[in-house]
Amino acid sequence: MTKVQMKANDNGPLLIKGEIELLDGEGSIIPTKESTYICRCGQSGNMPFCNGAHKGNFESAVRASK
Repeated sequence: MTKVQMKANDNGPLLIKGEIELLDGEGSIIPTKESTYICRCGQSGNMPFCNGAHKGNFESAVRASK
């Protein structure tokens, strides 16, 4: 199995690198690419994908616990 990487970008979307299967609430497949940007702010006009609407309107810097 190929490893998939997911990164919470500072003040922006989740970046998922690798082959994923993304499903909607009814279980239907939503097409993705090798790099998929998922909205975290809820402002995108292209949900569940990021369209950049967060810029200047969303702050989040996720850090691993030490």
